[in-house]
Amino acid sequence: MPNSLRRVLYIDDDPALGRLVEKALGRRGYEVVLVNDAESGLKRLAEGGVDVVALDHFLPTGTGIDVLTALQGVERAPPVVYVTGSAETHVAVQALKAGAFDYVPKTVDSDFYELLGSAIDQAIEKARLIRARDEAEREVRAARDRAEIMLAEVNHRVANSLAMVAGLVRLQSNAIGDQAAKAALAETQARILAVAGVHRRLYTSQDVRIVEINEYLKSLTDEIAASMREAGYKAVIRTNIAPIEVPTDRAVSIGVIVTELVTNAFKYAYPAGDGGEARVTLGSLSDGHARLAVEDDGIGWRGEGKPQGTGLGSRIVKAMAGSLQASIIYEEMARGTRVLIEFPVERLSSGEPRAAH
Repeated sequence: MPNSLRRVLYIDDDPALGRLVEKALGRRGYEVVLVNDAESGLKRLAEGGVDVVALDHFLPTGTGIDVLTALQGVERAPPVVYVTGSAETHVAVQALKAGAFDYVPKTVDSDFYELLGSAIDQAIEKARLIRARDEAEREVRAARDRAEIMLAEVNHRVANSLAMVAGLVRLQSNAIGDQAAKAALAETQARILAVAGVHRRLYTSQDVRIVEINEYLKSLTDEIAASMREAGYKAVIRTNIAPIEVPTDRAVSIGVIVTELVTNAFKYAYPAGDGGEARVTLGSLSDGHARLAVEDDGIGWRGEGKPQGTGLGSRIVKAMAGSLQASIIYEEMARGTRVLIEFPVERLSSGEPRAAH
């Protein structure tokens, strides 16, 4: 039901028709303000308090299309119902394209006032729904922005906390003399730093759903190399990582796998004191999968038989590969070891795997 507080601005150079419109709309509960030219209409609109505009096509200077064009730059402009006696449909089309909510042909019979009143009712309701939709979208965007800020802060704190835990593990390692225990703690520290690295990437990312795996793995392998050199290994790590974005949980699993395989390469592939290198590559395959490869030029192992050490690293690699829905392949090589991990690249909400920019 129309609200008696609704105000209609009627712009028409026919004062007699304007008074008839005022009476007809008054019976529907509207207050009508009459002006007879575009300049007066725009001035009155600038004063505010207008809920809907009924706009004639032919005006003393120009046409109603000029008014519609002027309103396109006005924020929260009221809806416009276009009125004209022209029988040419192109006028209606032009008005609607210029921003009119509806179109009513001007006639001399009483149907015109009924049609105009109905069009005004509908324009006001449509404008209300649009405002409600826009406000809801603004609230959703604001809530999303707040959530992203909070999530970035959480990732920042998690990364710092994990780094602190890794530091405590390092202090514990320095405080003991048993070499086997020191090595176990060093491996634990490396695993913690692998997870912390993902969270560091997330709190600086524009999209916390994904991690740019090339940047993450480059930073991770640099940390592993520094840690291995500090432990007395002549560690050289070379990387060739395609700029692929992967979901966050998959990035964690990939980072842990790389940490285990590279660490094992330096611990077991090369005789004590000998130098060597480990190579890490990651690229996309044509079937929607990605392939991670970690290889060395050491004594070689085919993934069969009893692993050197405790075997914990091998179990961790298998567990992480399982979370990736990945297969583990030990490729035949004349020298050294090459481990291949192939896994599906999870599709994001856009529907396609995304390449980093």
